[in-house]
Amino acid sequence: MFDLNQFIADLRASATERSRQAMQDNIKWAPGQMTLPHNHMLGAVIGMYDGREDNVFWRKVPNPERFQIEAAGGKAIGSGDVCLLGRDIIHSVINPVSRISGAIHVYDGDFFNPHRSMWAAETLTEEPYEQSRVSSFRAPLRPA
Repeated sequence: MFDLNQFIADLRASATERSRQAMQDNIKWAPGQMTLPHNHMLGAVIGMYDGREDNVFWRKVPNPERFQIEAAGGKAIGSGDVCLLGRDIIHSVINPVSRISGAIHVYDGDFFNPHRSMWAAETLTEEPYEQSRVSSFRAPLRPA
């Protein structure tokens, strides 16, 4: 049986072993909610406890002719799954299910302090990170 409290304790222990400044957050994704591509400049452990989170991983394009980043892979994680993100990861996220999804995110440093970036939706140009813009998008979902 899945034990949420043990899951959270294990995530905290994993992040705390790497950093004394670990920060955790209980993220709730609305149905169809998506983010712009962004980085955290921190390592992270993401543990899903309900629903699903689809991550698209991006990489910077050397000498770009048009877009500064390109899709380089992805990973769908569901309830009970864990995903590790390195400090240099650029990713975007979508909740593809028609209900709220939940995940515990544990970062190996001060989430609010590092200089981070986001990439504009249409042009994929790098810009300073703005939380209100990164997570403000919704994808239309079809009724189940």
